[in-house]
Amino acid sequence: MKNDTLILQEGMKALRDKLGLIEAEKFITLIRREPFDYTEWQQILWADKTVDELFEAAKQ
Repeated sequence: MKNDTLILQEGMKALRDKLGLIEAEKFITLIRREPFDYTEWQQILWADKTVDELFEAAKQ
């Protein structure tokens, strides 16, 4: 299992690589500003997918 520091470093790199520096920082600001319920978000995010569809997506 990765430690917290490594997860933060890899997460920031992924955000910078995908969004660029400015938009990655804006994303973090937006996340910190608004209340966020990860469990509720996950339920909404995958609501229209079956277990089989999620499994196939995870394999890829």
